[in-house]
Amino acid sequence: MAGIAFAPPSAAHDPARPTGAGQDTRDPLVAARTAFFTGSGWTAHLPGPGHDGRLPDAQGELATLLEAEYGLQPGAVPPGERSGTDRRDKAVAGLRRAARLGVPLTPEALLAHREWHPRLLAVVTELWPETVRWYGHRHAEEVLRATLGESRDGPVVGHLLDLAVAAGLRPLTPLQSASLARTTSHRAVRHSAWRYLRQLPGGPAQAPHPSEAGDAYERLLLASAPPAFGPGTKEPPGRLIAQSMLLGGLDTPGQGMSGGLAVLLGGLGDRLAATEGISGVITVVTAGHEDLAADDRLAHERAPGHWVLRLPVDCPSTPAQADMHRHRPALTWWAVRLLGAMARPLDVVHVRYADDGSLALVDAAERLGAARVFTATPDPHRGLAERHAASDPADPRAADALRQDLHRVFLADRLVQRADRVVGIPGRGGTRELVRHFPGLARLNEGRGPSAPPEGIAPYRPAPDEDVRRDEALQQLYRDGARPDALDPGDRELPALLCVGRLHPVKQQDLLVRSWLATGSHRTTALVLVGGSPGTGTEVEDEVRRRIETLLAPYPQAARRLALLPALPNTDVRRLQRALAQRGDDSCCWYVCPSAKEEFGIAVLEAMDAGLPVAGPRRGGVAHYLRDQVNGLLMDTSGQAGLMRGLRRIAATSVDDRRRYAAAGRKLVAERFSVTRMAVELAAHYTALHPG
Repeated sequence: MAGIAFAPPSAAHDPARPTGAGQDTRDPLVAARTAFFTGSGWTAHLPGPGHDGRLPDAQGELATLLEAEYGLQPGAVPPGERSGTDRRDKAVAGLRRAARLGVPLTPEALLAHREWHPRLLAVVTELWPETVRWYGHRHAEEVLRATLGESRDGPVVGHLLDLAVAAGLRPLTPLQSASLARTTSHRAVRHSAWRYLRQLPGGPAQAPHPSEAGDAYERLLLASAPPAFGPGTKEPPGRLIAQSMLLGGLDTPGQGMSGGLAVLLGGLGDRLAATEGISGVITVVTAGHEDLAADDRLAHERAPGHWVLRLPVDCPSTPAQADMHRHRPALTWWAVRLLGAMARPLDVVHVRYADDGSLALVDAAERLGAARVFTATPDPHRGLAERHAASDPADPRAADALRQDLHRVFLADRLVQRADRVVGIPGRGGTRELVRHFPGLARLNEGRGPSAPPEGIAPYRPAPDEDVRRDEALQQLYRDGARPDALDPGDRELPALLCVGRLHPVKQQDLLVRSWLATGSHRTTALVLVGGSPGTGTEVEDEVRRRIETLLAPYPQAARRLALLPALPNTDVRRLQRALAQRGDDSCCWYVCPSAKEEFGIAVLEAMDAGLPVAGPRRGGVAHYLRDQVNGLLMDTSGQAGLMRGLRRIAATSVDDRRRYAAAGRKLVAERFSVTRMAVELAAHYTALHPG
């Protein structure tokens, strides 16, 4: 197996050491993972003599789930606190532990689980290929055939067929699977049967003709041949790279789940395609029913050598991250089918999110013989215990959110373990925090962890009539304070605060509004928020918008000084930033990032590049380059009190300091954070890898 072996590192490379024992013992998740992966035992990571053996600061459900998954010493959690772990939790925890330890379970053991709830199914899906390799195709096929024979029509039948496809097994004949596809009452089972037919000799002939499909998704699924795209065999030599952007749209940053990563990968793909050693780049996105109805192309060339490939998903639009497990088998199938049909083989697949969609592309890469690269971040590890410490265990949403976070921690471990190369995003202290959350990474670079190529932004290219367009942008912004997406013309000379990003609780635009009102900043400044899709947004977007409207309701004057603009094309955002930055000192504009966490902060870099002074969160990757009172201000964004302090510091900053921060920020971006530098460093990683 490729990737990082989770074996105990030497004492010299103990990942607990770089950050100090105190930090590790305060975070129960870090303590649990450090003890598990280093093999040093729990007591080596607990706070001193006389400790009762319990996880530090872990209470109730979190402590119980960590015990089940990472194996506390007997008696570490009092028996009375174990009742929160039900049978399903124990089953999931046991399977995850087996995966982390590399213990191949028998096909019977994996398929014995009859409660195919999402997180259990996700772990079984992950473990199944290794089980088949260990116990043999014939035995696994026999067990799968018997289990299918015992199963009635229902989703579980589709899951079993997906397992067959994943390992190239043939438990059903073409006639049996075709009959199942015709008679099942479950759409997902029908699609699983059609995908299964594709791998059988004579199977495609048993599938319906595309004209019999019920919709565009099914027509694509039944089509005899995938579309041709990508570089030809005569293209310049070099590595062919696929990079994933499965959450949100590449060309719609600020809408739904699409944010700074869309901007990053768009510019990076364009630049990589022109970088020495790279023959082409494919950015892999998803397209749901509504997306396909608007544009039925599965691939198009965005820039010379940079293609966008749309993997169809059986839902209205891009799936939510928590629902990716439902689409993993289909995403893998589509990726193998489409990427495998190119004129030249794929060399590298680079994934960036810790979710089931990324594992789907890793599965596809393995089947296509491509190398795998994973960008690891301490998300959702960072602050997991803190986030869930105050949650109500009686609230089913809180209980599910905790389990979803622990699920993503497991997925991140698997991505690290299966990658041929792991890279990180630098934070304060480089990748030290990453090693703290991924103890296995301490084996890299003499304990320093993985390399962290700097992320970067594409250069801004002014339009021929740039000055006119900037004036128009300001006129649009200040056209009518009665509009929710504009400001009062009479407030044009007020200082302004600008915030750009998708509308999401983690971005905390509502907390920024609350703090802006609580500090009285609405009396002296205007606030401009950019993000979301009014009228067509997700439920999450709509909820954030409702919160903001509720906050503004008692303050009609403040409402005229707040503009919530829909997501704009990246060029328009960067033009607006420059238009606001060039105003006079009395009507200055700050860029404010109130996010609870930012792994890097592309929008922050773009604001710096535009010449805006910036205030961003202390927690996360922004603090790697934003230095407090050097090139901006760092704020505590963990709650309203910290954000209010940040707004007061902004208001108290002198004109000279503000100019100094803006100049230093612009200089920093120019020197260190260009997309060209990022492309060159990543290309070096890609060309050093051996596909397969």
